[in-house]
Amino acid sequence: MSNMEIGLAGVIVLLAAMFVRVPIGVSLALVGMGGYAAIDGWKTALAVVAAVPFELASAYSLSVVPLFILMGAVASRAGMSRELFDAANAVFSGFRGALANATIGGCAAFGAICGSSIATAATFSKVAIPEMRRHGYSDVVAAGCVAAAGTLGILIPPSVILAVYSLVAEQSLAKLFAAALIPGILLAALYVIAVIIQARIRPEWTPLVPSMPMRERLRATRGMWKLVLLFFFAVVGIYLGWFSPTEGAAVSAFVAMLIGFGTRTLSLRGLSAAMLESVFSTAMLFFIVVGAFIFSRFIVLTRLPNELAVWVEAMKLAPLSIVLAVIVLYVVLGTALEEVSTILITVPVILPLMTSIGYDGIWFGIFVTVMATIGLISPPVGLTVFVIQAQNPDIPASKIYRGTLPFLVADFVLVALLVAFPALALWLPGVLKV
Repeated sequence: MSNMEIGLAGVIVLLAAMFVRVPIGVSLALVGMGGYAAIDGWKTALAVVAAVPFELASAYSLSVVPLFILMGAVASRAGMSRELFDAANAVFSGFRGALANATIGGCAAFGAICGSSIATAATFSKVAIPEMRRHGYSDVVAAGCVAAAGTLGILIPPSVILAVYSLVAEQSLAKLFAAALIPGILLAALYVIAVIIQARIRPEWTPLVPSMPMRERLRATRGMWKLVLLFFFAVVGIYLGWFSPTEGAAVSAFVAMLIGFGTRTLSLRGLSAAMLESVFSTAMLFFIVVGAFIFSRFIVLTRLPNELAVWVEAMKLAPLSIVLAVIVLYVVLGTALEEVSTILITVPVILPLMTSIGYDGIWFGIFVTVMATIGLISPPVGLTVFVIQAQNPDIPASKIYRGTLPFLVADFVLVALLVAFPALALWLPGVLKV
């Protein structure tokens, strides 16, 4: 077999292993090691397997991931999600669909200090769904809104997924954070528009909640200072050049602790639980990353991405046709894999192809992250849907999927805008010169 044939066989074996529920980290590592051995012998393969974990463990740039995870865990334990929901509800109060839009606003804000879609969806499932149901909202709207809005957590910076992508694709994390800001805000706005349109079509699903007096609105928005402060240290400080991404993550995690203790919303037990949660999440993520790096070394050795780019060039396919094929691939993979696995598996193969037809690596990072948000709410295995269904077993998954449909339309609108206008992602990094 040629190296390319071995590479294709490795991809097929990897997908088959994942579909029979072999853990993703194990699948990546075993296929990568076996493929490397088939090409260069077991001695070299075992040397790569031994070297990769040490290289990753000693990489300073990787420390940004557990620090951002810690910041989100502390913010969640300090009850900031409830305050953000109340503040967003105060902003939208008096409009039909106000609670649904408050959920979108709260998830967008919490995503800026959490960076995880699963954590955002799980948190707001406890906060927003009971509130919407209490005011007469349909379960379709309540659950679907939280499932979709939770995905904003992986796009709006700081995002753990973008941090992982920056390592795999060797792209600047500061540029990725800058590139994600406008698309993230735009996607949140598209979700709000989706709620407004749905409220006009099916007003019985979104009852009109009485408007808040101005005094109550101002009182509810006071808690936003915590978000503003954390966002400043986590993102704005990086844009201004005050911190590197790792320093910004460390400072913002420390500030989250100070805010929690200073406002008496975080106890020592809560901090201990947040740290333990961060350790478990980081260990799980790094186990997958190690496997992905072993697999990517194998893919590079096979020259499969280069051969794929040559084949596409020989076929004389239009760039738009290639982009559409990539979109279909990510939609299919997103229904079976969580976002980290999707990015780690596909980026080593797809990124060289996309750059060969003229797309920027920073743009592709935003594109692939948006595609990951689609996979999180797409049937048959949208992960945020199952998180919400697990916490609300009386709401059937079919209702949640039905509720996500308007938001899926909004996701595809953003994808179309990114393809048509790449400057949506590339303008801000150029202006800030990060």
